[in-house]
Amino acid sequence: MRRTFNNLSTNKQVKKVLSAVFIYCILIIVSAIFFFPCLWLILSSFSKTGSLYDIEGFFPKEFSFDSFIKLFTDTSQYNYPMWLLNTLIIAIFNCIFSTLLVIGTAYTISYFQFKSRKGLMKGALILSMFPSFMGMTVIYILMTQFNIVNNIWGLILIYSCTAPLGYLVQKGFFDTIPQSIYEAAKIDGATNARIFSTITLPLAKPIIVYTALTSFAWPWSDFILPKLLLIDKNNWTVAVGLMQLQQNEFSRFAAGSVFIAIPIVVLYFFLVKYMVNGMTAGAVKG
Repeated sequence: MRRTFNNLSTNKQVKKVLSAVFIYCILIIVSAIFFFPCLWLILSSFSKTGSLYDIEGFFPKEFSFDSFIKLFTDTSQYNYPMWLLNTLIIAIFNCIFSTLLVIGTAYTISYFQFKSRKGLMKGALILSMFPSFMGMTVIYILMTQFNIVNNIWGLILIYSCTAPLGYLVQKGFFDTIPQSIYEAAKIDGATNARIFSTITLPLAKPIIVYTALTSFAWPWSDFILPKLLLIDKNNWTVAVGLMQLQQNEFSRFAAGSVFIAIPIVVLYFFLVKYMVNGMTAGAVKG
């Protein structure tokens, strides 16, 4: 009987090891599939010829830093530094405004009980189901009526005003905060504003960081709205500007794509723990 038990234990260990090896192999293969386009883009940014048609096979044969140099020095036709500055301004202000609006909306719906609360939640859920491009024509007409087409502040306004529709994750986080904390604060005479500023905000640090990061990343790489609303070349964002490059400037396009990806990758690496905490806590209770 002891021998049979040992055999069963050995078989279980072998199956466990084989299962782990299989899972790791699948993960390595999937990671390689997703990493290959990134590697190809990075190496293409160092192509000496610069043209997409001069790349034989998958990777360039000659490498150079000329694409990165031209990206910031040759600004007569493609003003990448200006596009980068425009993108940074839009991303920063959208990060600030959207974070304030989303956190305020989520906290209000989570904490306060009012008559139209469920109706607002259902309406926001229904509106968020529709693809954003369905309203592009209406958005453009409204922007022309307010005379803020071709204005980066108008673009920031659109981003910020539509951000509160994505409040569900943040609301789920606020729902996990025990009501007993709020009740104790009320007994001590704390007002709603004091409860929010001294109790809720410190506890909500993970979800605030998550909201700020996603609010920054969204306009950083968005193409559709800037392409629709920004006409003047000097107002373009990086995503719009890079799409105007010719095929013989592909290495410059790749260099611009690599450079614009660096800040957001660095932010994700530094803040990923807060993102995970924010998303998992927000998924506990809706």
